[in-house]
Amino acid sequence: MTEASRMVEVGSKEISAREAVAECTIRMSPEACAALIAGTPKGDPLEAAKVAGLLAAKRTPHLLPFCHPVALTGASIALEPEARSGTIRVEATVNALDRTGVEMEALTAAAVAALCLYDAAKAFDRAAQIDGLRLVAKSGGKSGDYQRQR
Repeated sequence: MTEASRMVEVGSKEISAREAVAECTIRMSPEACAALIAGTPKGDPLEAAKVAGLLAAKRTPHLLPFCHPVALTGASIALEPEARSGTIRVEATVNALDRTGVEMEALTAAAVAALCLYDAAKAFDRAAQIDGLRLVAKSGGKSGDYQRQR
């Protein structure tokens, strides 16, 4: 018999400072990217994406059933648009003081920020796509630090 689904017990772990950084890229036509950078009739899609990513970091345990609610102490979303190549790089950084890491919060924040950009881009380019969602770095906790090799 297999064990039922459950959250991992983290109560005996020490509270420590945690940080995770995740990234992805949304690709679209250069014209669509320029339109997003310039702003749309609905407002500034880049600012909307930042807010969406921040909200996603806070809501991660509501979306992923095995994620613990984590005491976030900070989060940020950085966007690097390049109209010439038609890309916007999304980077999410999440910090916490808790017993478990914030990798999933950072990944969720980056993904949702990119989805928000896709929502705006689809009016200009239905072929827009999100690529390369990945953990870039994490620090804190028993497993120690991780840095992706570029």
